[in-house]
Amino acid sequence: MDRSALKQLIEQLVRSHLEEQKGLIPIGVSNRHLHITKEDFSKLFPGEEIEVFKWLEQTGEFAAKQTVTMVGKKGEIRKVRILGPFREATQIEISKTDGRVLGIEAPIRMSGDVANSPGVVLQTPKGSVTLNQGVIIAKRHIHMPTSLAEAFGVVHGEIVSVEILSQERGLILHEVVVRVADSFSLELHIDTDEANAGNVTLDTMARIVK
Repeated sequence: MDRSALKQLIEQLVRSHLEEQKGLIPIGVSNRHLHITKEDFSKLFPGEEIEVFKWLEQTGEFAAKQTVTMVGKKGEIRKVRILGPFREATQIEISKTDGRVLGIEAPIRMSGDVANSPGVVLQTPKGSVTLNQGVIIAKRHIHMPTSLAEAFGVVHGEIVSVEILSQERGLILHEVVVRVADSFSLELHIDTDEANAGNVTLDTMARIVK
């Protein structure tokens, strides 16, 4: 069963109030990536169109074929994937470990909150863009479809704790933000540092701890 079918099954089980399954949440592990403006994309890939490499679980979002190199004060990270569609502001999401490689101190923020964050240089063989700000560590969060929010007993913007139900290294994550919208697919989003700490695999699930 693929991840999309698994998510649909879990949503059906929650709606049916099957107690043995109610509350299970699939986990999406976010590797380093960037959201980009059309203007910055054109500077990095002049004459090119953004191309879909893989569609993501959240409606309308995709991983692009194009990648860039991030250059920080201390080091660089290559083949950083661009996520589409285009955004109004370019934003890079990294892990704490990535920040050490780059030599920058990125704040932990929700997507879109990039004020007073550090910048990097983005490079491709065809061009470069220097950003004065835009690098953050994404605050862990749950994408919650509106149809399931009541069943889970949560509202948009609520802060919850989540248990990672993994083998050998299960843990509880605090300060998890619930984001509710009609277009969302049920998924907990954490970064690679958090996933490695909890021994998260493709089949690992999570649940909200009240």
